[in-house]
Amino acid sequence: MQIGMIGLGRMGGNMVRRLKAGGHTVVGFDVNPESARDVDGLEALVAALDAPRIVWVMVPAGKPTESTIDALKALLEPGDVVIDGGNSKYTEDRNHAASLAERGIRFLDCGVSGGVWGAERGYALMLGGDRETFEYVRPLLETLKPEGEHGLVLAGPVGGGHFAKMVHNGIEYGMMQAFGEGFATMMKSEYIDNPAETMDSWREGSVVASWLLDLFDNATEHDPELADVPAVANESGEAKWMIEAALELGVPTPATAAALWQRQTSRGGADDILRVVTAMRAQFGGHVTKVDEIATH
Repeated sequence: MQIGMIGLGRMGGNMVRRLKAGGHTVVGFDVNPESARDVDGLEALVAALDAPRIVWVMVPAGKPTESTIDALKALLEPGDVVIDGGNSKYTEDRNHAASLAERGIRFLDCGVSGGVWGAERGYALMLGGDRETFEYVRPLLETLKPEGEHGLVLAGPVGGGHFAKMVHNGIEYGMMQAFGEGFATMMKSEYIDNPAETMDSWREGSVVASWLLDLFDNATEHDPELADVPAVANESGEAKWMIEAALELGVPTPATAAALWQRQTSRGGADDILRVVTAMRAQFGGHVTKVDEIATH
């Protein structure tokens, strides 16, 4: 098939590689003139594609996605398809779909997982939209997904793809947090000589065997105690969205919430909180730290 790809960064660029290797024709555009783009603007991209066109948007969520979809609305024709493969919030998808539908342009939202390894391993794809449009673009999706029967799903109507990816990332947060807590516990214990080697042993035959554990082994191969890794973890926002959605649905998500709070704490947001706690403990119980030497009254 033929497809236009907007956004040629770490994800978009690797997806283009996989699509081309699968025999598809890709016209790529990125705002960065030093990227491997084929055209220098959206108008040129649309002009280079045969109707009905398929355009995949792989740019940061929020204003970049909004402005790109608005521009495509004015350039595309009835019957064309826009796929939002970024990490947009699921609640935004219906607005995008309704806006594009005013001009007869079809819309799919797609949650994409696979990271920088996707070009070789394939991507897990979660789509939201109608079945007819999904089947129309399916040859592209089959090329992007891993080999085998899994890795591709029409999760539900518009918004379903990004909702599924949001939940996927929330689960990912919890899994990584659990591995981290296990590693930290073994690091402190006199009973474990090599925590990294111990966790590496779980990669086969264990119920916790996973690709995340494989990646942990990669990370600790030359730094078994992760001494050179900063103790800071950013969060993309999707776990926060999942917790908000779960609260609205009445679903308890303590593991995901704990993992999110831990990431936020790692960025120093808790420093002032802990200073307040330490100050109050010093006031009522004389729990003075050696560092602070807080005076009690």
